[in-house]
Amino acid sequence: MLDALFAAASDDADIRSKSVSRASLESLVSNMPPCASAVEALSASNKIKVIAEIKRASPSMGDLAEIDSAADLGSIYEKSGAHAISVLTERSGFKGSLLDLESVSARVEIPTLRKDFISNEYQIIEARAAGASFVLLILSWLREPEFLQLYKFAHDVGLGVLVETHTENEILMATNAGSQMVGINTRDLETFKTDLSLFEKMAHLLPDSTIRVAESSVKNAADVSRYWNAGATAVLIGQALVTGDPAKLIPEYVRAT
Repeated sequence: MLDALFAAASDDADIRSKSVSRASLESLVSNMPPCASAVEALSASNKIKVIAEIKRASPSMGDLAEIDSAADLGSIYEKSGAHAISVLTERSGFKGSLLDLESVSARVEIPTLRKDFISNEYQIIEARAAGASFVLLILSWLREPEFLQLYKFAHDVGLGVLVETHTENEILMATNAGSQMVGINTRDLETFKTDLSLFEKMAHLLPDSTIRVAESSVKNAADVSRYWNAGATAVLIGQALVTGDPAKLIPEYVRAT
């Protein structure tokens, strides 16, 4: 499944690059102001930070929510107390698009994350052009040389990087690169099964200075509290918000810590 998602995302980027060249994106980005700092927005506090996700569907669950306007939902997230917004832009399995990222980034002032299966520099430069503040790099698929190249390139164009890990070796790779934001995804991206205890087993491996992001598995405030007690700085929540009432749930999640 993971190979197919990366292949589809790369193929879509190749198609877009034939109509919008890398050179034109680089020219656009060179004139853009600095983006909002995800590191500042998500830095450790006395309460957990919430990355609220705009997620229309998933390969394992199918359609999750009818989202008429990603920008409107992003505005609700921001007004409800979210500290950053994750926008799924992958088309084949998640029904996302760069247009969602562009519209949300234009509407809100908090940082936006391009959440996708990123494997090349073009995807990163188009994320910056679409208004993202940071991008996701997934170590379950990227080899270390590729990761380091993409990690450096993202910072070179002014983006932050959330590095997603699942294993101790991946955490070591992230920390050796000096990653400031590291996510531990408790969803297996091959089977899509979740195991919240994975964060509890691995979070201690990250330096105290790292922004520790718990990804996936949140169904209620008790899950957020459990992540917080295990050392999470921030939590990324998608399905529970798009299928529920984010204006009620986001404050409830923050109060749980």
